[in-house]
Amino acid sequence: MLVLCGLGYWVQGFRCFPWLALNFHMAHNLSLHPSTLQLVQNSGNLPMVAKPLYGILSDALYIGGAHRIPYICIGVFLQILSWGPLALFPVAAKALPNLMACVLLSNLGASITEVAKDALVAEYGQKNGIVGLQSYAFMAAASGGILGNLFGGYFLLKTPPTTMFLVFAVLLSLQLAISFSAREESLGLAQVSYQNVASKSIAQSIKKQFSDLIATIGEESISYPLTWLVASVAMVPVLSGSMFCYQTQCLNINPSVIGMSRVIGQSMLLSLTVFYDRYWKKVPLRKLVGAVQILYASSLLLDLILVRQINLQFGVPNEVFVLCFAGLAETLAQFKLLPFSMLLARLCPQGCEGSLTSFSASALCLSSIASGFLGVGLASLTGITFGDYSSLPVGIVIQFLAALLPLIWIHHVPMSETIIEKGRKRGMSRRTRKNRRVGRVVIGSIFIYRRERESEAQG
Repeated sequence: MLVLCGLGYWVQGFRCFPWLALNFHMAHNLSLHPSTLQLVQNSGNLPMVAKPLYGILSDALYIGGAHRIPYICIGVFLQILSWGPLALFPVAAKALPNLMACVLLSNLGASITEVAKDALVAEYGQKNGIVGLQSYAFMAAASGGILGNLFGGYFLLKTPPTTMFLVFAVLLSLQLAISFSAREESLGLAQVSYQNVASKSIAQSIKKQFSDLIATIGEESISYPLTWLVASVAMVPVLSGSMFCYQTQCLNINPSVIGMSRVIGQSMLLSLTVFYDRYWKKVPLRKLVGAVQILYASSLLLDLILVRQINLQFGVPNEVFVLCFAGLAETLAQFKLLPFSMLLARLCPQGCEGSLTSFSASALCLSSIASGFLGVGLASLTGITFGDYSSLPVGIVIQFLAALLPLIWIHHVPMSETIIEKGRKRGMSRRTRKNRRVGRVVIGSIFIYRRERESEAQG
């Protein structure tokens, strides 16, 4: 479990390595407009919106007697098929349609892998009574992000982007080999048996899994905090593309500086995760999330200081300011997900690990895409264009105000995980209490399995 998921989350964090090269390639080699660059970045995330489908399949459909590791392997293989051509065939990296196809395929593979890993961590933690595995997953991803950005800035100075694509493809190949060698039964997870085989079709089993997911997310203990989290992301217009072009084209910030700024951001994320795991779990969830949201909104104003060049008035060079503060807002936005991730993992019903974690990830991805498109609209509305960033301060202030709005309905976030778990047990509907039978469908080496919970009365 340590090697399989530890390496998986580390590689997930290391994805910033090829993406840093891709952003510079699109901005400098292809000379894309800032809004076009941001559209490519956000449109490439569309495969991640379908994560609930991958989660339902992972929960219901077994491949060769396993339902987590095979999906990890499929996702990693799809990523190799995307980054490999970008590295080996120059035409794939030069033509925008081909580049977009590779980006979509890469994110499709990444989303399938992430769903399987998240479900595996949730299922393994519930089965073995281990609380807080998600924090260690965040640590592994942050460690990968640190090295990815650290090496990314250096490689950009020494090698073309295609070399970085090739390096990541080789790393994915290593992950694929390790995943293929792992066996799900060694993790002690439920395995498919040929006993109690039910004569149900694949469509019926998937439909049943979908209906369980709808019932799960319909519970207020899950829907309220998840809705707040998604809304708090979606309503903030992101100006990442405009800021990236402003830093590299107007301020002439060296690629290594931007890479190192993200290294510092990921290091901060790792430190925050460790502090949360050690000390902040006892802090009421609503208070912690509210404080993080206020800090996030305030960190957006750091871009205003850079654009207005206020930092120069205090003797702080642009390179130093970008190095220390450019990644702070992104770091806080990522850290805000950790408490909710642990909350959902604890409330997730048995047998719905992949479905619920993938649904929440998909909702967050969709909200991130909406945030990106709002940013493109804001840039267009305020007149932020290639070479003209005079309206950028106005956009940053609007960002700041939008980030404060979710605090108005933060009462939807529970005060603590313990209270919400007790309330959820008291308010369980008769539908979720009734006994359910185990059903499986065997088709060749593909199995469908539904885990059903015993009733609370009999428990």
